[in-house]
Amino acid sequence: MTFGFAPSSAASMSASAESSAVSANPMARMLEPAEWAAAGIPLLRNPRDIVSGLHSRHRPRPSTAIVAVLDPDERLRASASFTRRPAPADGWVLRNALLAQLRRVIPHDLRRRTPVRTAVLLYCREGDTRWTEEDGAWMWGLRDACTLHGLRCGAYITLTREGWQVLGEGRGGRRPNADSPPEAFGLAGAPPPQPRTGGVTSEVLRRAAAR
Repeated sequence: MTFGFAPSSAASMSASAESSAVSANPMARMLEPAEWAAAGIPLLRNPRDIVSGLHSRHRPRPSTAIVAVLDPDERLRASASFTRRPAPADGWVLRNALLAQLRRVIPHDLRRRTPVRTAVLLYCREGDTRWTEEDGAWMWGLRDACTLHGLRCGAYITLTREGWQVLGEGRGGRRPNADSPPEAFGLAGAPPPQPRTGGVTSEVLRRAAAR
């Protein structure tokens, strides 16, 4: 027989209030660059190959997000792209959008003790390559979506007119960029290109923006 102590009602109310405050504050659902760098995100062996391959397959324009799942050898197993609707950056909303796409294109790995596949996110946006609060919300959303889908959280990459940048690593390049044409480049192990998607995710974002 085991014995324990039930939390006091005051402590329960305090914890509940703190949880509600966090869930109501979008600023709590974003990651700073230092937090991201300290999270142990695995480094990509060939980031330019990944960026070029996803750019060729999905041809992103500003406000396009591409989530991709890689196997341990960095071969592409699934990817999907969608357009983010104008709305305040909220990691919870972006998490739901990413999770909807992951569930559509690949089964979860929640039964595994340790994740073997990695999800990376490429986001094409306006501005320069410096970190923004929107980037912080995408980072939070990617990390949470990976946890809920049984994947390892991988790199977050921005694509702008200046080029691409792996945030938290300092690696980047001028091509491809938001204005460059797709290169004749393929990702190893990639399935045939899929049409750009956005139905389910766009609906999630639309409802969130309407609140």
